[in-house]
Amino acid sequence: MKTLVDHLAQYAAYHRDRRNIASHFIGIPIIVLAVAVLLSRPGIELAGLWLAPATLVALAAAWFYLRLDIRFGLVMSALLVLSLWAAAKLAVASTGLWLAAGLGLFVIGWIIQFVGHYYEGRKPAFVDDIMGLAIGPLFVVAEVAFLLNLRKEIEQAVVEIAGPTCIRQKKALA
Repeated sequence: MKTLVDHLAQYAAYHRDRRNIASHFIGIPIIVLAVAVLLSRPGIELAGLWLAPATLVALAAAWFYLRLDIRFGLVMSALLVLSLWAAAKLAVASTGLWLAAGLGLFVIGWIIQFVGHYYEGRKPAFVDDIMGLAIGPLFVVAEVAFLLNLRKEIEQAVVEIAGPTCIRQKKALA
């Protein structure tokens, strides 16, 4: 199994433009919420909890994140619980509201992502490795931690492999 640094560095190699990283701070949480909403049906309420396909996906994701790194895994698990809670609220709403919210968030999130990758000048990481879809949310959490001067040893290891971030300038057409 790849290590935390392996996964983050591979993903980071596609995300060195700071504008692209900033777009991921918005787009990826929206997409994660959208997927939770869309997978929140069918579901049943059991002991006050809404159990749906989203619950199984979140449990599998949390297990993956916790195996990679306990600290980031705990943060990711808490964020997944929040997504499940919001999705459960929409799951019991009308079908039109549930579907419009899920699809609308999904489309908006991906538009934001593709704008970021326009600045990057590079395709999204998941095009070359489907695991990029699972690593994207973890990358956002890690980048927030790095901005807060946390987990500097992880940041340094990732930068050594992927290189520093920058603002890339588009080449003028001749």
